[in-house]
Amino acid sequence: MKSITVNELEKLDPEKITIIDIRKQEDYQRNTIPNAINVPTETFQDTIPDLDRAKPVYVLCYTGEKSDGAVELLEEAGYDAANITGGYRAFLRLKLSRMVQNESELEEKRKEIERSLLKKFRKSIWRKFTKAVQEYQLIQEGDKIAVCISGGKDSMLMAKLFQELQRHGKIPFELVFLVMNPGYNQDNWKIIQDNARVLGIPLTVFESDIFNIVAGVDKNPCYLCARMRRGYLYSNAKRLGCNKIALGHHFDDVIETILMGMLYSGKIETMMPKLHSTNFEGMELIRPLYMVKEADIKAWRDYNSLHFIQCACRFTENCASCGGGRGSKRDEMKELIAGFRQTSGLIEANIFKSVYNINLRTVIGYQKDGQTHNFLENY
Repeated sequence: MKSITVNELEKLDPEKITIIDIRKQEDYQRNTIPNAINVPTETFQDTIPDLDRAKPVYVLCYTGEKSDGAVELLEEAGYDAANITGGYRAFLRLKLSRMVQNESELEEKRKEIERSLLKKFRKSIWRKFTKAVQEYQLIQEGDKIAVCISGGKDSMLMAKLFQELQRHGKIPFELVFLVMNPGYNQDNWKIIQDNARVLGIPLTVFESDIFNIVAGVDKNPCYLCARMRRGYLYSNAKRLGCNKIALGHHFDDVIETILMGMLYSGKIETMMPKLHSTNFEGMELIRPLYMVKEADIKAWRDYNSLHFIQCACRFTENCASCGGGRGSKRDEMKELIAGFRQTSGLIEANIFKSVYNINLRTVIGYQKDGQTHNFLENY
């Protein structure tokens, strides 16, 4: 099977070639290789597109793996087709590398990103961020906070918000932008580092071997990985003198958790805006994006033409990033909530409010401090 690199593709005359992007339409609309047309994988499998047979066809997916199958189908249909090595991720990596090498362009880009938070996204992001900080008392004077960065849109936005709050806020506190490398591949790791440079975030990095440890686990590897990552973050934050770690969970994560608890665990619970650590004395976890909606995070990302990794996990990056990842209960909740939004704009807000307005007089039972209570106790 023939293939071509992004660098080689750039040197070809765009009038004499055809580029097909088989990623989801929403990903294609955000950004793609210049002159590419979109034929999503689902459509492609049903109908081979009618293309100019005089032109060679180059196929793009997210990682360069799913596009192999599309190239085979095109070849069987008689086209001169080739795979774009590394896919969109290779294009993104090249684009980011060029940007970080231009210091003046980088500085202007950084200023634009910061202005957007305080102006265009002041109401939808900045005010909701500061409201959560104040309402849940997430930051106190003298705090040293480890802002935990995974490389995705949520944690990167959180880092910028913390930077702006430190610059413009009235409460003095310290920040450490903490990144764990649990075994990312070189492509993802470079994208994380380059994006941090674009945003002006100074990273404090530590290594772990989590991906190798969970590689042989068949049952719930994601659960084990998440627990181990949290423990490593706590221990390294404490080693650096931090008393808090900040995670990038947002409003949608909160309401998805409420629904998952009800539908799959038979209980009402949610992510808390802050928690005391049970294993690391004196440490606290905070979630400052608690009131910020994912749609607004995506809008900020797209407005600033930022491109973050979609999934850095070694076991899901190739399938999930191409739009063909394994479905999860959280994915089910996302789809369910998307349907609710089409029905009424109030439903998601009411799901969020439901854990604020629990009427204990109309609850059959509840748990507190390890004890189960029943309404008959006070009947």
